[in-house]
Amino acid sequence: MWLALAANKILEDRQNHDYQTSSAQIQNLTLFVSSWNVGGIAPPSELNMEDLLHTENNLADIYVLGFQEIVPLNAGNILVQENTSISMQWNSLIRAALNKTHAISLHHKAELGESHQKVYPLKREGSFTTSKTSNSPHFECIISKQMVGIFITIWARSPLLPSIRHISVSSVGCGIFGCLGNKGSVSVRFCLHETSFCFVCSHLASGGKEGDKRERNANVSQILSRTQFSSDPFQCLPRKILQHDRVIWLGDLNYRIGLPEPTTRSLVTDKQWSALLQNDELKAELREGCTFEGWNEEDIQFAPTYKYNLDSDDYYGCNNQKGKKEKNRTPAWCDRIIWFGKGLKQRQYSRGESTLSDHRPVRAFFTAEVNVQCQSTENFVKLFS
Repeated sequence: MWLALAANKILEDRQNHDYQTSSAQIQNLTLFVSSWNVGGIAPPSELNMEDLLHTENNLADIYVLGFQEIVPLNAGNILVQENTSISMQWNSLIRAALNKTHAISLHHKAELGESHQKVYPLKREGSFTTSKTSNSPHFECIISKQMVGIFITIWARSPLLPSIRHISVSSVGCGIFGCLGNKGSVSVRFCLHETSFCFVCSHLASGGKEGDKRERNANVSQILSRTQFSSDPFQCLPRKILQHDRVIWLGDLNYRIGLPEPTTRSLVTDKQWSALLQNDELKAELREGCTFEGWNEEDIQFAPTYKYNLDSDDYYGCNNQKGKKEKNRTPAWCDRIIWFGKGLKQRQYSRGESTLSDHRPVRAFFTAEVNVQCQSTENFVKLFS
């Protein structure tokens, strides 16, 4: 009896979904996505997050920030899935930067004579407690999740919260023994109105030796096959990464440049990005369509993000003392943001310049299409007018 009722409910939901899709309108949303390997360094309280968040001009509607190595990847840490203290420090800095910038932006517009006195009544829905009203929308964290050194945190404008549903997280460890979380991914799924989003934050196998690229590709295959989100017997929800409407993969993907080190360093010095990218491992995977079949990446017009001396703009190994034995790390675009499917348009791809770690962060702005029901379209437009 219960199975029959459940089957009827699923059929009804699907029929309703078909009707809703046909009566939906497309609205555009601005996404900000960034990735940063922070090299196991805890964030100093004075760290300026505004460079990473790129908030000097306009604020996005949703911010997705992925980090790698938020804790040192030593033997003690790789057995501990979460370090609440470190993740809270990062979230505190992000919250302060987003909401400070938003307050300044509103103050500046008020000085220009623009009115910003709209009230957005918010209600409890799903996992959100948003019973307060506000004279202006601010940003709230909708989900954050850590697996050893991998950390993803997602922030949205408060008026969007009632329309964000079915949040789910799936973590995949690909590190030591093929299962520990020193390498792998943390993925987040949610639905905004009638559109599903999936964000994959990963840290893939490192190294520039023969066979290391195959291990990275194997990590990708494992993440795609093993990631699985929660289901709902009364909802037709995507459970696998590629089943979602809008998919973005970010992280320290660790792909290298397939040239001799002296050649790579010379081309980096001369800023010959095109010549370097012709030999970039990830670009080759995207062209050949094997590991990342159907995935896309915007043109790269910035310097390789790895590996730098700490607190320096010099690449590691470029000023080694004579006779000093150190393991070389050839410059590479290890840190990347790619996307899959339709309905996404990348507007910007750049890097930040913080010298906190041996990586530079990367960031991207996207315009994402969102299907909104006709009865909700007017309200959705008001949120961003």
